[in-house]
Amino acid sequence: MLLQHSLRWFSAVLVLLWAGSPVSRAGSEQDSRPNFVLMMLDDLGIGDIGCYGNHTIRTPNIDRLAAEGVKLTQHLSAAPLCTPSRSAFMTGRYALRSGLGSTGRVQVILFLAGSGGLPPNETTFAKLLQKQGYTTGIVGKWHLGVNCESRNDLCHHPNNHGFDFFYGLPFTLFSDCKPGAGKGVLVDVQETLWLMFMLLALAFLTLLPVRVSGLLRIPGTLLLFLAALSLLSFTVWFVPFELLRTWNCIIMRNGEVLEQPMKLETLNARLMREAQGFVERHRDKPFLLFLSLAHVHTPLFVSEGFAGKSKHGLYGDNVEEADWMIGRMMDTIQRLNLSEKTLMYFTSDHGGHIEEGPRGGWNGIYRGGKAMGGWEGGIRVPGIFRWPGRLIPGREVSEPTSLMDVFPTVVKLAGGALPEDRTLDGHDLMPLLENRSSRSEHEFMFHYCGIYLNAVRWHPTNSDSIFKVHFFTPNFSPAGAVGCYDINICLCHGEFVTYHSPPLVFDLSRDPSESRPLTPDTEPLFSEVLERVERAVTEHRRSLRPVEKQLSWEKVLWKPWLQPCCGTFPFCSCQEISSTQHTH
Repeated sequence: MLLQHSLRWFSAVLVLLWAGSPVSRAGSEQDSRPNFVLMMLDDLGIGDIGCYGNHTIRTPNIDRLAAEGVKLTQHLSAAPLCTPSRSAFMTGRYALRSGLGSTGRVQVILFLAGSGGLPPNETTFAKLLQKQGYTTGIVGKWHLGVNCESRNDLCHHPNNHGFDFFYGLPFTLFSDCKPGAGKGVLVDVQETLWLMFMLLALAFLTLLPVRVSGLLRIPGTLLLFLAALSLLSFTVWFVPFELLRTWNCIIMRNGEVLEQPMKLETLNARLMREAQGFVERHRDKPFLLFLSLAHVHTPLFVSEGFAGKSKHGLYGDNVEEADWMIGRMMDTIQRLNLSEKTLMYFTSDHGGHIEEGPRGGWNGIYRGGKAMGGWEGGIRVPGIFRWPGRLIPGREVSEPTSLMDVFPTVVKLAGGALPEDRTLDGHDLMPLLENRSSRSEHEFMFHYCGIYLNAVRWHPTNSDSIFKVHFFTPNFSPAGAVGCYDINICLCHGEFVTYHSPPLVFDLSRDPSESRPLTPDTEPLFSEVLERVERAVTEHRRSLRPVEKQLSWEKVLWKPWLQPCCGTFPFCSCQEISSTQHTH
């Protein structure tokens, strides 16, 4: 009898100990922790969506997401270009902290076989969610590098940055990806190399018959030298640039190249298949899916059934197809009874590319666009969160928020701890989203153009004003234009910008289109604004640390030994074999 009582007492103690253990707590928390579906478009203008004021492009699914969730009206990208914006989104840190701020004309990763990218020592939200037992996946665009030193080291690849599963474009869409759409990478360099080849070849072909005919004594070594230089210049032009579609425009599943070059006609259908499949495979345990669509970056393309449907031509067709894809993801979550367990988020990586004209996005009332530093049109983006049962539907939040805020928001909701070994620039959004707070934690926000601090936003704690100070602005061309049409994309350095002394100052709460600069006569706080911003900049710069530059010429140029390839290099060519089930 005594032995039986002892065994029962010992068993009860074990049960109590197990119930209080981390393993048990993790298991019980899994039912309350949400899944995450983060959806991002590429180059979408904030004015392209119905719920943000567009009345002609049809976006019923994104509008429904906003009606059922919380819409952010001052949601900001940390950079006006793809690579730095996505780096900041992934890490919750300004891109220059990761070495992904540019110093010159190279502002994004240009070659898939470059060695630059998101450094392996960076911490993404996906890495932290993995530690909490989440299954993590990305479907779509990456554009943060692949390899460092060898073809298969995958040091910058999504699988090395916390994503269990990757399917999609390790690079991005460029004009070269669509036959007949022109060239999009270092076009002037290509023209210079071609001209050099032509001149050298012409010299060789002129001197060769002169030597053969005996008219002049032409040294054979000179002819060999010209022939070698001609061949070299041709190779340096043709191999990396004329074959760019093969090198850059590929589809990968994890570390394997599935299609090279990719076919755009079926790309969106495949992205949806993979995204839906990921959710269906992992519906019974916590997951995070980052759906990073290729739309609406140029070159524009649409799937069968969407062409010619919009009032805004091919660009409108792209937006409406993207909206349909967002709707498919919403329907999938609902069909699997995951709506109340899933936080869904929608945004764009930055503003629309207005120099593309009708092929680019519309940024509404906001000035500027993609690649234009701190002008509002390049960084103010849609931001919608939906979580039925947790977030009050139909609310709007007008406080300043950032794509970098997604990092701490999802990590905390997943039960993770934020890293303490590095500076984070994002803040948890749940107090704002749940209406527990009426003020953003971003008193100051720093708007970079490459590594150069372009503008600073100040939201004083005792005021509704939002002051924005521009230290320099891009030089628009031709004269009188509202974009950099002569070079197609604005640059951040040298002759391409104008510095202002004193800086330009705007109050976005009264002038969101940044059309009326303040002066000491029109704004009593003018001097205080400049003084307070200067102190904030000094404090901010103290937090910066030297890092290796990832967008240097040495890092971005094409390196054949780093080129992902589905065959024997350089004979890289394959097509994806469709499959409806993948088991990763």
